[in-house]
Amino acid sequence: MHEQTIAIHAGYEKDAQGTMAVPIYQSTAYEFRDTEHAANLFALKELGNIYTRLMNPTTDVFEKRFAALEGGVAAIGTASGMAAIFYAIVNVAEAGDNIIVAKQVYGGSTTLTGHTIKRFGIETRYFDVNNPSQIEALVDEKTKIILFESITNPSIDVADIEAITAIANKHNILTCVDNTVATSVLCKPFEYGVDLSVHSTSKYTTGQGLALGGMIVERHNLVEKIKGNTRYYHFNEPDESYHGLVYSDLLLPLFTLRVRLALLRDLGGAPSPFNSWLHIQGLETLPLRMKQHSASALKIAEFLESHPKVDKVNYPGLKSSPQYPLVQKYFKEGMASGLLSFEVGSKEEAQRIADATEIFSVVVNIGDSKSIITHPASTTHQQLSAEELRDAGVPGGLVRLSIGLEDTQDLIEDLKQALQ
Repeated sequence: MHEQTIAIHAGYEKDAQGTMAVPIYQSTAYEFRDTEHAANLFALKELGNIYTRLMNPTTDVFEKRFAALEGGVAAIGTASGMAAIFYAIVNVAEAGDNIIVAKQVYGGSTTLTGHTIKRFGIETRYFDVNNPSQIEALVDEKTKIILFESITNPSIDVADIEAITAIANKHNILTCVDNTVATSVLCKPFEYGVDLSVHSTSKYTTGQGLALGGMIVERHNLVEKIKGNTRYYHFNEPDESYHGLVYSDLLLPLFTLRVRLALLRDLGGAPSPFNSWLHIQGLETLPLRMKQHSASALKIAEFLESHPKVDKVNYPGLKSSPQYPLVQKYFKEGMASGLLSFEVGSKEEAQRIADATEIFSVVVNIGDSKSIITHPASTTHQQLSAEELRDAGVPGGLVRLSIGLEDTQDLIEDLKQALQ
């Protein structure tokens, strides 16, 4: 099936009622046929619903549809994008291990990997996403995963995905890309060698800022990289917390299965059925919306590039952008999503511009149908040091825009008056 059809139909077989819309299964638990059925489910002899912390019929449709759209073999929903990133890391890393992370990532990812993860005894080593060759010197036998973003937020850099995955595969290390800004519509990371993708579905997936959620997607045949790989011994040895289960021996997607059976079981960051239902509605229009977000963002970036008060525009869809060749290589029809940023002379000027807009809302979300303006240095990245801000590509004069679905000319006029 083609993308638009997948977004509307994948993962759902109509129930006995023939409902066109996916039902909301708003239930905590499920009745078993008998005690033997219950025992078989817990032993994985049968597959089915046990408890909504682990699985839910509405969430199951969302996971299957999302995996199909991304081109993966399986996906698992989480309570938020940050939960998805955390689970992706701790599913492979433990105390004494290290992970390699791009400097240019979302501020929450920076604080998670630079501070919170330290308390788990996991070290984070950083590389410049514009210089993937730095990764090689950071790798050792304890390196467990390389994390980066396909389009960085808010510096708006585009990763050279194949360059990163080539180094990772040389050392038999898993790669994980945060594909939130690009979405499954514009970028298919598994086609370029990525092992895992994570998303904050709170952004473009829901599309209207209605629900928190996250997703981890696993590529086809990931077991071939993990089976017998000493970096990931816990997938290859009996899991004493689950009847001595050896994940790499199963004919099932092993990474997402372990997230479900171990991390959702023990940490509990599961999505609600209602939020999964809202995300399903968003997926149905995602391919159409991403075309409009991208088209409007390009026009606005072109306007900002010509404005005398704007020092720099970060949007890889611009032909003048050094990121333009990478967008043409990795992104559908060169569409570069709806996120862009621009720089003015000072932090104070950036904040004044944000406050002066009338259609744009001062909000820290992205991917909404309503246009959003953010001053990252004082909000999403406020907790970073001056050095960390510089490394992340977030100077004080940076303004981030999430272009919504309003009339493009109205948005340009709003920015024009705010820049006066």
